[in-house]
Amino acid sequence: MKIKEVIVVEGKDDTARIRQAVDAYTIETNGSAVNDEIIEQIRHAAEKRGVIIFTDPDYPGERIRHIVSQCVPGCKHAFLPKHLARAKKDKGIGIEHASSQDIIEALSAVYELTDRVEDEITKSELLHYGLIGGPQASSRREKLGIELHIGKTNGKQLLRRLNMFQITRRQLNEVMNQIMQEERNEQ
Repeated sequence: MKIKEVIVVEGKDDTARIRQAVDAYTIETNGSAVNDEIIEQIRHAAEKRGVIIFTDPDYPGERIRHIVSQCVPGCKHAFLPKHLARAKKDKGIGIEHASSQDIIEALSAVYELTDRVEDEITKSELLHYGLIGGPQASSRREKLGIELHIGKTNGKQLLRRLNMFQITRRQLNEVMNQIMQEERNEQ
């Protein structure tokens, strides 16, 4: 699989792993201290080919995603759930630990951020589905993030991501009905 856009990753191990899975160019941020030179490289790549931000599903990865998104508008986003990025022997989490298939799936489910939302999801809908303010909220948000490929979020981030990635009410309803059915089957 060949990826047209340049993929922004955290380090050389991520680059090596991605190149085993797909044919793509990467820009490495070298950790969460993203400097001006790296931002300029990402801006240039965004103008020429487009950019996909694909960082680790942890706090430093989310911080890098936020910094790059703020400095370079129009980036696309790929997410990998934490459980697919865990190292086998230690507690490390990162893209470099993911399987080729999981990387391909994450890159196939890329989202582009937008400020224009036609069918905006509301906080009351999140309450309705128990995604905020309930005993199962965290677990449900995690499952929803995996199904929609938008990453793990807290309640406030969830509403923002659902609307930024233009997840429709229909999509939310379908996935939440599936999650709630699975919960009923587990009881």
